[in-house]
Amino acid sequence: MQDYRRLADRIADDITAGRLRPGERLPPQRVFARRRGIAGSTAGRVYAELVRRGLVVGEVGRGTFVRAAAQPGRSGRSLTEAATAAAVNLELNYPAVPGQSELLAPALAPLLRPDVLTEALHPAAATGTPAAREAVAALLATAGWRPEPDRFLFTGNARQAIAATLASLVRPGGRVGVEPLTYPLVKEIAARLGITLVPLAADEDGVWPESVAALHRSAPLSALYLQPTLHNPTSRTMSADRRVHLAAAVNALNIPVVEDRIWSFLTDDDPLAVHAPDLTHVVDGLSKRVAPGLTVGFVAVPRQRVETVAAAVRSGGWSAGRFAVEAAVRWTGDGTVERLVAAKRADAAARQRILGEELRGFAVRSDPRAYFAWWELPAPWRADTFTAAAAEHGIAVTPGPAFTVDPNCTPDAVRLGLGSVSESGLRWALGMLVGVVRAVG
Repeated sequence: MQDYRRLADRIADDITAGRLRPGERLPPQRVFARRRGIAGSTAGRVYAELVRRGLVVGEVGRGTFVRAAAQPGRSGRSLTEAATAAAVNLELNYPAVPGQSELLAPALAPLLRPDVLTEALHPAAATGTPAAREAVAALLATAGWRPEPDRFLFTGNARQAIAATLASLVRPGGRVGVEPLTYPLVKEIAARLGITLVPLAADEDGVWPESVAALHRSAPLSALYLQPTLHNPTSRTMSADRRVHLAAAVNALNIPVVEDRIWSFLTDDDPLAVHAPDLTHVVDGLSKRVAPGLTVGFVAVPRQRVETVAAAVRSGGWSAGRFAVEAAVRWTGDGTVERLVAAKRADAAARQRILGEELRGFAVRSDPRAYFAWWELPAPWRADTFTAAAAEHGIAVTPGPAFTVDPNCTPDAVRLGLGSVSESGLRWALGMLVGVVRAVG
């Protein structure tokens, strides 16, 4: 039955004719179904078809919003298709440096010997191997933090480490305090686990300890999920003084913390775990340090929680592949990861200089060490309409509302990922986006 497509065509016509404008919210699917006298499943197919065409965007907890009509004279691709086939993708953010594959290949060669490969293709335990635990403990150590190897657990990637840790800490219906802008996939993880995310108050130094205490008094918080180092999307790094005070608050309230340090390889700061070692679960991984295709995530947990988190890893099917773990051990042991980190630090700094040159004069929040930036758009631009306009020019960016926790907070900003394109492509894209902004004013 194609009736749902005819309904989608009518809404598309309304968008094209301007009867539904960019940013306008469509009714909830159940309301749409009731008004049209159709089944709820049919309404869902209508909305899915509109998303497929790139005419609307749906956000968990907020609703479905009009993005933009297809522009006359264009190729006829939907905005989703345009973003997917974008000439420059500033939405993805997996940095790579010249010669990266050549650096990675030698360590993999020994794994291809039949006897070694047989062992490497066996299932991996959540606890990894002794060699893996030693390697990761050495890799993540900082001047003030020396994690114990037997506290590490391994997952397929850092996202799975976050999911397993939250699943072990928070029951369905529980509340987790997060920064007002947070990692979009954490919103998805929380929805699947039945967890409520609660935005904490924050400033340029990071989360307010007083906000944690106030929210915990109003209704207990089961945990916090925080990105103290190079926070995504703002690039903010929590000050040392704020970390001390925040740790004192969580210690006094006995609130566990999931500390996401996926971008910490670009800095030399100590984790929050230094100040709250019995409550902090430190999550990291190799997708940014090394490469996204063959990666592994890990989490350093308080000693008394190792088996509990390991059980969550196993029950969720989030264990790391043994081959990836073995590759990580070799890359760490032979200095490959160290060389990649040095190269990526220099690369991030170079891209930040391009960002500063091309977006000079605009309200851009970033850090000279980061691989991303937060662009607060000038009026009259909205995040969704700018994202649609950028896609029409072959550039994919991430709209600000994708990061918001409070459904009433829809920042007119976009996150720019700087690491997944060439430097020349980045410069071209930023210049093009400036032209898009200045074309309306």
